[in-house]
Amino acid sequence: MTNLRQRLEISPERIDAINSVLLNPEMRVMNDFFDVVAKYGTPEEINAKAEEARQLDNLLAKVKEIKPEYLADLEWLIEQRDQGAFMSVDDYRHKVLGDRAETTDFADDFAVTLEVSACQYFPWLITAAKRAIEENFLMPGRFIRVRKMKEQEEDGDLVAFAAAMQILGASYVETLDTKGTDGSNVHLGGPETITGYFGGVGQPNDHALAWLDEYLYYYTEYGLTQVLNINPGTVFLGYMLHRLGVDIEFKISVFMGNDNPYAGLWTLLGAKLFARDDGTSPLIGFNWSNSVNNETMEITAQFRADWGFEDVVRFEHHITETYKSIVIQPYNRRDELVEIADHVANISAKHEGGDPEIDQTREHPSDILDYFRDKEEVIEAGDWDALALNFQDKIDALNKTAWALTENGLSFEAAAVHGE
Repeated sequence: MTNLRQRLEISPERIDAINSVLLNPEMRVMNDFFDVVAKYGTPEEINAKAEEARQLDNLLAKVKEIKPEYLADLEWLIEQRDQGAFMSVDDYRHKVLGDRAETTDFADDFAVTLEVSACQYFPWLITAAKRAIEENFLMPGRFIRVRKMKEQEEDGDLVAFAAAMQILGASYVETLDTKGTDGSNVHLGGPETITGYFGGVGQPNDHALAWLDEYLYYYTEYGLTQVLNINPGTVFLGYMLHRLGVDIEFKISVFMGNDNPYAGLWTLLGAKLFARDDGTSPLIGFNWSNSVNNETMEITAQFRADWGFEDVVRFEHHITETYKSIVIQPYNRRDELVEIADHVANISAKHEGGDPEIDQTREHPSDILDYFRDKEEVIEAGDWDALALNFQDKIDALNKTAWALTENGLSFEAAAVHGE
């Protein structure tokens, strides 16, 4: 077996062959990439624009210009943060464990990030924050959004949400409009052509470059750093953009279907190949398929650590899913999370639905297809309140996970307003 293993060694000549494509000034696939980047300046200029755009004062100024009525909510959020109105982690642990909290050695090195998806509208965030203060529960440390970018840019949600994330001290991910449901594949439509998406989610031909262009626009205009990535081509573009010096970060979507350790090996191999000299990668979130088990993550964690990515690449794992249109229900992986959370680091517990026993009782159970609806259509259909309730159910599910982790002496990462 030792001799067989040696056959897999990659010679320096193979690396030279890769470089011959990447550095060839006549190579169209590379020149088209550089042309898009050049529209926004050098990497240093691009980063400077993003840094300026994400300054909280500048974001608040944009809120005042686009949606001034949101300013009161953001000012309230700042006030609550500064007054320490949100329950601290220590107080939360005492709420769960009582006096045992003082003697419990929590596994902080394996803290699980509390993640919710998808927070489509800014008012839902404010409702959750008010509930968190009134009911003494936790705000997520990570928010995923799948709302149409142009729509939320126009109505002020995009910039208000960006400001709120800074105030709360949470990370967030936006989903660009070039995500495959934008008509990029002219042969595919709705459910009647669903099997056409099995070979790819719809970023053919020049749409990968359109994704790159769209990212750089929101990065430089709003300081948006983290986006969803759903296609091998755009993953590669993200790797190269970061290697150039642009501080992009992305998470790979569940829709890419990474469902075994070898898929993980291939994805992280690319991340290692294009990592910066300081070891960093733009791949900061790796969303596994719903079908993976704990062993898959344990095996992958071994080479993730060996490549120095344990603190860089977060394993994002669905604990709950929307009740409709994505998985067979009931779906709840909380017990499995508790089993793995004491020995695999940097896991995110993603809550895409309420607990199924709650979700199934709703007049409108959570549905993944709701992510792709226009806001105006949601309101006209009379579904706004139902979707808002679906989101609060997800917040409740997230807090049940935090409770279960705490009961077992495990740690979590909530929004920074709760402290450490």
